[in-house]
Amino acid sequence: MVRAVSTYVFIRQRLHPGLLDGLARAGAEAIEIFCARAHFNYYDRAHVRELAGWFKSNNVKLNSMHAPMFYDEEEWTRGPMEPINIVETDRKRQIQATDEIKRALECAEHLPFRFLVQHLGNSNETFDMRKFDAAMTSVEHLRAFAKPLGVKVLLENIPNELSTPEKLVEFVGTAHLDDVGFCFDAGHAHMMSNVLQAFDVMKHNTYSTHLHDNAGVMDSHLWPGNGKIDWSECTSLLRSAQRGLPLLLEIDGENQTEINEKISKAYDFLEKQTAVKNT
Repeated sequence: MVRAVSTYVFIRQRLHPGLLDGLARAGAEAIEIFCARAHFNYYDRAHVRELAGWFKSNNVKLNSMHAPMFYDEEEWTRGPMEPINIVETDRKRQIQATDEIKRALECAEHLPFRFLVQHLGNSNETFDMRKFDAAMTSVEHLRAFAKPLGVKVLLENIPNELSTPEKLVEFVGTAHLDDVGFCFDAGHAHMMSNVLQAFDVMKHNTYSTHLHDNAGVMDSHLWPGNGKIDWSECTSLLRSAQRGLPLLLEIDGENQTEINEKISKAYDFLEKQTAVKNT
């Protein structure tokens, strides 16, 4: 399985070639860029070209981009930030949200990537049929915009009533979005039900992953093994998928040191867990 990592681990730093070098040395074979303008400024073509040059010069794939979640953030904080929400029932706000995500998608012209990982709503968003309808319109627009750029839109299971595995499957089927896939988030699955149940629902249409741990209560984005997920079961499930899925770490690296060493150890841990399940 391909070793991959999200740059979310460095969310409070500007993304630059030196950080990417470190991820490559840690064993990353593929990368997901997290779109937050203080981290990766998708408005800044010079920044985009700088990173595009790095990927052209290195044997590391750009697997995906995570769609931006907040507007105009000068820095990534834990305080209030204005969310980008494509299930807005106010039409003007809905268009504003999809237009912002299209700005990030445009990076594929210079910085090619395979997948855009997209949320439906915010954490703890309640289900409302008007939001469901708004999501259909938004995702259809994003899908149509992404396709000529060679990008496939992936919807992620997140802790809200619109984005349970069952609702995502219903959404894609109802909207006839046959070329929209899923990003399976193991940490969120562990919080919302359990990894086995969630993966069983999503596996037929899953193209990428987010791997992180928690105790089942908070969305902590811990290193695998530091929470309560059964990683031998999880990695075995990923390996059983019809298409190859990456071991893509999405870790909260705030206030941590030796990040790259921990990434390397996390890959070794996950691969050993697969071996344990298979013995």
